[in-house]
Amino acid sequence: MPHADIIAVILAAGKGTRMHSDRPKALQTLLGETMLGCVAHTAAQVAGRVLTVVGHGHELVRKTHPELAEGFVLQAEQKGTGHALQTAWQQVRASGARHCLVLNADAPLVTTADLDELLGAAREGSEIAFLTTVLPDAGSFGRVLRGEDGAVTGIVEAKDFDPARHGADTGEVNTGIFCLAVGAVEEALFSLTSANRAGEYYITDLVAHGVVSGLKVHALKREAALELLGVNSPLELSQAEERLRSATARRLLEAGVILHHPESVVVGPRAQVAPGAELTGPCRVLGASSIGRGAKLGAFCQVTDSVLEPGCEVREHCHLEGAQLSPGSIAGPYARLRPGAQVQQNARVGNFVEMKKSVLGPGAKASHLTYLGDAQVGAGANIGAGTITCNYDGVNKHVTQIGPGAFIGSNTALVAPVRVGENALVGAGSVITKNVPDQALGIARARQSNLEGRGKKS
Repeated sequence: MPHADIIAVILAAGKGTRMHSDRPKALQTLLGETMLGCVAHTAAQVAGRVLTVVGHGHELVRKTHPELAEGFVLQAEQKGTGHALQTAWQQVRASGARHCLVLNADAPLVTTADLDELLGAAREGSEIAFLTTVLPDAGSFGRVLRGEDGAVTGIVEAKDFDPARHGADTGEVNTGIFCLAVGAVEEALFSLTSANRAGEYYITDLVAHGVVSGLKVHALKREAALELLGVNSPLELSQAEERLRSATARRLLEAGVILHHPESVVVGPRAQVAPGAELTGPCRVLGASSIGRGAKLGAFCQVTDSVLEPGCEVREHCHLEGAQLSPGSIAGPYARLRPGAQVQQNARVGNFVEMKKSVLGPGAKASHLTYLGDAQVGAGANIGAGTITCNYDGVNKHVTQIGPGAFIGSNTALVAPVRVGENALVGAGSVITKNVPDQALGIARARQSNLEGRGKKS
């Protein structure tokens, strides 16, 4: 539950040169979610308010995450992490929060448990608390310095680390995740200098300033906590994505979800899968999707922002986005359900059927080779193969209404706006431009003519 006395600041201004991408690093994705989105979602579960410091590509970041609009802070010049926090500090103070969590947008695997641990240290009196981990190869991560008594004395960025000056490299590194006592660290924050090789203001220098100033500094050390480290390259992004995918699959299995070939099942951070659901890999369940108990998802499917209610079935090779399937309904194989598609109870969408902003009523069938766009199909109706709702006139979209029990013959074009009445029949091959009354037969095609001979005789 978010705490009103806690504010979170997410540092998301970096370019991410090593990603070799035109997108800001914060917008790189894993399991269908941006790294910034993952961090913001976690932060919002703990903090009463979330600020996001943006810089490089900030227009695209704002456009991608409008839900964070109230908390954006622009760092016009990227002068380091310390400067980023300084840029947001006026809003931190104005919030009235007692503690400030500082997170990095490129560390998407941080959890609420991690943040709760930091906050626990803060409640016990730490004025600067941060998470560290020990690596066999510390690489480009900032080194944590400790005195002979084991107490933290500072953090030195990798490019400035000198064993002759700072002592042996213990492999303990800073993860970049801090909890700061707002009322205690302000003087130290604005005392930071850029006297380093990069000429930047480092938030990590707060630790040494705090120690010298007599603040209570606490480093919470983890062993090989790779999930807390930042993502700086495509390789590290893929590794973080696989850690998250694997952990999610294990959590679902332990909760009672049936996963066939779990190593190829992808479930995004916001998706919900109920115990008793059955998923066969490879498949992807992304966005705010929800899969109910007893629902089945076949292999080679992608489900995004869709609802699969209990007892429905999505067969192989289907693509769903913004769709909803009711209990007993079936989609596929090879069905495409676009935003606004609703397949109601016991209805059937078969192979090579596309639906967009349409409702297929209870027990209705569109078994193959059909496009239903802006259509309302009544209960028990049957849509023949090759049926097309012609919903777009070049300027506007129009609705097609098909009544309960109607039968649409194969290879029919329904030119909207048009209504086919209850229990009406449309002859195969028709182009329907006028309403068909209830119980009526509608047919619109040229009369067949048979001409003798196929051509010149040899």
